[in-house]
Amino acid sequence: MTGLKKKKIGTVLSNKMQKTVIVEVARRIRHPLFQKFFVKRKKFKVHDEKGECGIGDTVLIQECRPISREKRWKVKQVLEKGAVA
Repeated sequence: MTGLKKKKIGTVLSNKMQKTVIVEVARRIRHPLFQKFFVKRKKFKVHDEKGECGIGDTVLIQECRPISREKRWKVKQVLEKGAVA
């Protein structure tokens, strides 16, 4: 099973670091007993080599080798640009 890397779609929350962005990935799940939908969110530190991501962008991230202590993901593609403030 080599070569199979996880991919996730998320929203950029912060781009204040050099070559690093914080991406929030949200997923809707159903409660097993009450059958109500709710949103689970997780934040990832993601490597952005070109510095092309801005706040609010929707990006595709891909799992990669460890780049630093907390970075294990990299930006694969910017799917949609966010609103410029």
